[in-house]
Amino acid sequence: MKYFTIFMVCIVASTFYNCKDNTNNKTMTLKTEKHTDSNGFSYETVTNDPTGLRLYTLDNGLKVYLSQNTDEPKIQTFIAVRAGSNYDPKQSTGLAHYLEHMVFKGTDKIGTLDWEKEKVFLDSISNLYEQHRAEQDPEKKLEIFRQIDKVSFEASQYAVANEYDKMTSSIGATDTNAHTWYEETVYKNKIPTNELDKWLILEKERFSKLVLRLFHTELEAVFEEFNRGQDNDMRKRHAAMLENLFPNHPYGQQQTIGTAEHLKNPSLVDINNYFNKYYVPNNMAMVLVGDLDFDSTISKVNETFGKLERKDVEHPTLPKENPITTPIETEVFGPTAENVSIAFRSQGVNTKDEKMVTLCNMILSNGNAGLIDLNLNKKQLVQSAGSYQTFLNDYGYQAFSGSPKEGQSLEEVKDLILGQIEKLKKGEFDEWMIQAVVNDLKKSQLRSFENSTALATAYYNAFIHHENWIDKVAFLDELKAVTKQELVDFANSFYKNNYVVTYKRKGLDNNIVKVSNPGITPVNVNRDKASEFIKYFNNIKSEPLKPVYIDYKSEIKETKTANGIKVSYIENKINDLFNLNFIFDMGSDNDKKLALAIDYLKLLGTNDLSAEELNKEFYKLGIDYSVNSTIEKTYVRLSGLTENLPEGLKLLEQLWSQAKPDQDVYNKYVESIAKDRQNNKADKETILKTGLVSYAKYGEDSRLRNIYSINELKNINPKELVDIAKNLKDFKQRVFYYGNDIDGAVEALNTHHKVSNNLKEYPVAKQYTNLETGGNVYFVDYDMVQSEILFLSKGEPFKPENLATSTLFNSYFGSGLSSIVFQEIRESKSLAYSAWANYATATRQEDPDYTMAYVGTQANKLTQAVDAMLDLMNNMPEAEEQFTAAKEATLKKLAAQRITKANIFWNYENLQKLGFDNDNRKAIYEAIEKMTMDDIKTFFNENIKGQNYNVMVIGNKKDIDFKALEKLGTVKQMDIDYLFNYNKLDELKD
Repeated sequence: MKYFTIFMVCIVASTFYNCKDNTNNKTMTLKTEKHTDSNGFSYETVTNDPTGLRLYTLDNGLKVYLSQNTDEPKIQTFIAVRAGSNYDPKQSTGLAHYLEHMVFKGTDKIGTLDWEKEKVFLDSISNLYEQHRAEQDPEKKLEIFRQIDKVSFEASQYAVANEYDKMTSSIGATDTNAHTWYEETVYKNKIPTNELDKWLILEKERFSKLVLRLFHTELEAVFEEFNRGQDNDMRKRHAAMLENLFPNHPYGQQQTIGTAEHLKNPSLVDINNYFNKYYVPNNMAMVLVGDLDFDSTISKVNETFGKLERKDVEHPTLPKENPITTPIETEVFGPTAENVSIAFRSQGVNTKDEKMVTLCNMILSNGNAGLIDLNLNKKQLVQSAGSYQTFLNDYGYQAFSGSPKEGQSLEEVKDLILGQIEKLKKGEFDEWMIQAVVNDLKKSQLRSFENSTALATAYYNAFIHHENWIDKVAFLDELKAVTKQELVDFANSFYKNNYVVTYKRKGLDNNIVKVSNPGITPVNVNRDKASEFIKYFNNIKSEPLKPVYIDYKSEIKETKTANGIKVSYIENKINDLFNLNFIFDMGSDNDKKLALAIDYLKLLGTNDLSAEELNKEFYKLGIDYSVNSTIEKTYVRLSGLTENLPEGLKLLEQLWSQAKPDQDVYNKYVESIAKDRQNNKADKETILKTGLVSYAKYGEDSRLRNIYSINELKNINPKELVDIAKNLKDFKQRVFYYGNDIDGAVEALNTHHKVSNNLKEYPVAKQYTNLETGGNVYFVDYDMVQSEILFLSKGEPFKPENLATSTLFNSYFGSGLSSIVFQEIRESKSLAYSAWANYATATRQEDPDYTMAYVGTQANKLTQAVDAMLDLMNNMPEAEEQFTAAKEATLKKLAAQRITKANIFWNYENLQKLGFDNDNRKAIYEAIEKMTMDDIKTFFNENIKGQNYNVMVIGNKKDIDFKALEKLGTVKQMDIDYLFNYNKLDELKD
C-alpha cells in the first residue's frame, strides 16, 4: 500500500484561469485547448503547462496521457485501473490486490502449453474453491484443499511460470511491478523506447483475458505479504488510525491486503467478476512519459488497446461518514519504538480542503521552517515529529506523528504537536511563510517534473482522482492568493476536537494471526518450455538501440576559485535550480568525532542568528542546506533557486564560521543519540541488515561497534565539536556545481568561501578487516510472525573482470521476477514472498566481493526455505533459453541506460573508487555479448558453489527449529546491546 498523495489532475475543456508566473510575475491565461494530430486523433492540452501533456481519449473510452522526456531512450509506462480495495466485496476483502497478482500469470495464450487441457483443470480448481469456501467443517475443508493441491499440480503440467516477466525482461524493461490501493490498481514498466511496439502487444494481450493460473501457490505468497504487514508496526498503527477515522467507509474498514479469513477462503468466481466489471478501457488509463513521438505513439496505442471492448461501468455508492465531535483514542502494540499519530479527516480532492490543508501542513511541517520543525524538532523537545496529508476521492486526512524522547510519554508528544496546531490557529507564524511555502512547493514540482516516473505518477493520479490538469497547473498560484487571515480562519474551523489519536506502544500484539503451513506440493515451472505466444513475441524484431557511453573528461568541466579550489561543474539545461557541493575526501574513518560534529552543527545558530532564525532565513531564500559525513567523505551542500545562491552561500558560511556552541543543545543532542540507539534495538530491519550483517563481516572490530558510549559523549566539550566543524574548511577540498550559472557560482565562492592558501592533508583513516566467513549462525530473538534469514560469504578481492559476469549471473540466477531463485522459492514451492540471491561486487577497490542470499518466510517454513535456497546455491539449474533471455535483457538494459545531469559527476566518483578512469560499461557490454552458459557455470562454480556462509537469522525464538539451524553452523544467540556495542556502558545512565 502507499501512504502518500500527489496533487495532480486530468483535463476539462473550456476552463480558464488568470495566473501569475512564479518567476517573472507576468499574468498568464490558462485554458484547455483541443487539437487534432496528423493522423486525425484529437487531444487536449493546457496552455503554459510545464509538463507538455497531451491527453487523448480513444473511441472505447481509454484515456491516454502522453508527455515527452528525452533524457534517456526510455518510456515510463503505467496502466491504471479506477478500481481498488474500496470495491472489494464484503465477503472477499483483499480481492483487488489478489487480482493484481494474478494479472501477471498470463492469459489463454500467455503462459500455457495447451490451453484446452489446462482449462479443464483450472475450471475444476475454481469449483473446488467454491466448495472450500462454503464448507464449514475444518476436516472437510482440509480434504478439499488437498484436492485443490493435487489438481493444481496436474494443471501446472500445462503452465509456464513467469512468462509475462520473461517477456518484459526480454525487452529490457525495468521496475516491472504493480500496486493496489483504495481506488486504484496500477501496473508499471519502464521500457526502452524501441520496444514500445512489443510492449503494447504484450499488455494488450494481458488485459484481454484473466486466467487464474498457479492460484494456490500465489495465495501463499499473498499470505507471506500479509505476514510482513503483521510484522510492520507502522502499518498496524496506520490501519488502526484509518479504522477510527473512517468507521463506515472502506478507507477504514477494508484493508487492501484483506483479512486472513477471506484470504483463506477465496472465490475465483468473485475475482473473475471483478476483472470483467472494472478492467475495461473506459475505466482505465495508459500513461506514457519519455522519449516518444506523439503522433506515432497514439496510433500504436489505438491499434492495440483501442481494440478492447467498452462496457458500462457502475461504481458502487460508498458510505458517508458522520462528523467526529470528540477525540477518539486507540492503541496498537508491537516490538518497535513507541510513537503516536493524530489524524484529522478532511474532504477529498477537488475541494477547498485540499488547498487549505496543503498550506496548513506546510506551515506546520516542511522539513525546514515549519512550526513543528522549529519549535519541536530543532529545539529537540521530541525525538522527531512531522505531518503529511492525503487526499482521496471521497475524503482525505492530515496525519501528524511523533516519537518521544527518553522518559517522555506519548501523551506528552501528542500535546506538544497539538500545541503547534494551536499556534497556527492563533496566527503565530510569519506573514511571509505562505509565499515561501508556495516557492518551496514550486521548487519540489520543478524537480519532480524532471523525472519521467514522477511525472507519469502525477498523470495516473490525475486519472484515478477525476482531477482536472488545468486546476493543477494553476494550483500553486491559487495557494499564493490565500491570505494569512483566510488560512487562520480555516485552521480554526478545521482543527477542533475532531481527531483520532493512535498510540503505538511497545508490547505483545494479541491480534496476530498465525497462519499454518498448508504443505503445498511444489508445482512445475516448466522453465525449459514456452507457449506459442512467447515464441511469436520473441520473433518480433525491434530496431536495435545502441549504448551510449560517457566521456567524463569532456562532460565534467573544471575551473578554479580565486584561492585555487578546484570546481567541477555540469550545466543544468532544464530549469533554474542549482546544487553546490563542498567535498572533503575524509570521513568518520579519518576522524571518529567528525560525524558527531557535523550533525551537531545542524542544531546551532550564530552570535547574530538563532538556529530558528537561521532556518527561517534559508527558507525565505528557497535554499536548502545539508551537511553529512560518511565513512570516507564529508559533504556540505547548498541547493535551491539560482538567483539566491549568493545570499544562501553567505548564510551558510556565516553558520560554518560563526556557529555558537550551546551546552543545553548538546545535552539534548546526546539524549537524542541515546534514544536512537534504544530505537535501533527495537527495529528488526536495523538489527538484521545493519547489526548482524556488520558483525558477520567484521566481528567485534567494526565501524558499527566503534562508537562512543553515552557517558563518553556526555563528557565531550561541545566547543570541541564546533571547532572540528569550523576547521573542516582548513582541509583539502573540492567543489561540484550543477546549475546554469557557473560564473555566478564561482563569483559567490570567491566572495564568501574564504579558506587558507595552505590546506591541510587528511588524517590517516582507520582500517577494518573483513573476516573470513563460514560456520557461524548468528540469531536474534524478535517478536515477529515471519522469520528472515541472510546468507553471507566473503569472496575474492575486487576484480574488474567480475563486473560483467556477475551482472549477467545476477540477472539469470537471483535478481528479478523471472530469475531462477524467485521461480523456485516463490513460484514453485510457495516458501516466501521475497527471496533473492546475488553476487555483490565491492564499491571500493580495496574491498572484497560478497555472495548474499535472502529469504523471508513463516517460521514453520524456514527449514524448507533454507534447504531450497542452499540447494540452489550449490546446484545452479542450467536453462539455456532462460540464460539467453537474461543475456538479451541485460544487454538491452545497458543499451537503454543513460547517465545524465549531475549523475554524471557522482557516477564518475564511484567509478574512481574502483580504479576506473573511463566509462566501464563499454567493457561490460562487449564482454556480455560474448558470454555463453559455460561462462556463467564457470563463474558459479568458482564464486558461488560450496562457499562458506555466515548465516544471520531473526525471528521468534519460540517458533525456530534450532536443530535445523545447527546444521548450518555453530548457533550463537546475539545480545543486541553487544551486537551494536551498546553494552559498553549503561547508555541511559545518569
